[in-house]
Amino acid sequence: MTDYGRFCPIALASEVVADRWTPLILRELVLGNTRFNDIARGLPGISRSLLVSRLKHLERKGVVESWPLPSGRGSSYHLTPAGRDLQPVLIAFGRWAVNWLYDDLDPGDIDPITLTWWMHRRVDPTELPEQRVVVQFDHTAPERMTLWMVLERGEASVCVQHPGFDSDVVVTMETTALAEVFAGTVE
Repeated sequence: MTDYGRFCPIALASEVVADRWTPLILRELVLGNTRFNDIARGLPGISRSLLVSRLKHLERKGVVESWPLPSGRGSSYHLTPAGRDLQPVLIAFGRWAVNWLYDDLDPGDIDPITLTWWMHRRVDPTELPEQRVVVQFDHTAPERMTLWMVLERGEASVCVQHPGFDSDVVVTMETTALAEVFAGTVE
């Protein structure tokens, strides 16, 4: 972890929460992912050992606490009051990125699987209809890929292979365009 050696509130905060992956780990916790595998699934590309290291660091700094699972195997991770106080900071980071960085996105920067995963996490499962709805996403560029979102009362899931159900809705577009619609940067 970086030690800036300065008595500056921003430097002190950066030593705790500004290392690579740490803000994204906090984002996962804010979104309600408390189990290690769920946190890891929301962070494609992070190694398991680095995730363990970052969680331990956040725990030592009083931002995160771990609770043993009822099964006795493993732990769940939860934000402390200090960690919950970071939520507005994370939201501000996101707003800043949408306002200032989205125009500079390279099509290769947006992974279709990650985008679809993010979209599914915004679904409120309690608002879904009783009958199953399958949304097929045909990404046309920069790479061709088809993904599915299966929506059922109480659950939304992303499938990288055909889910075995007919598609009710098909969305065909470039991944960048879908990301812009999802982010609300286009009308």
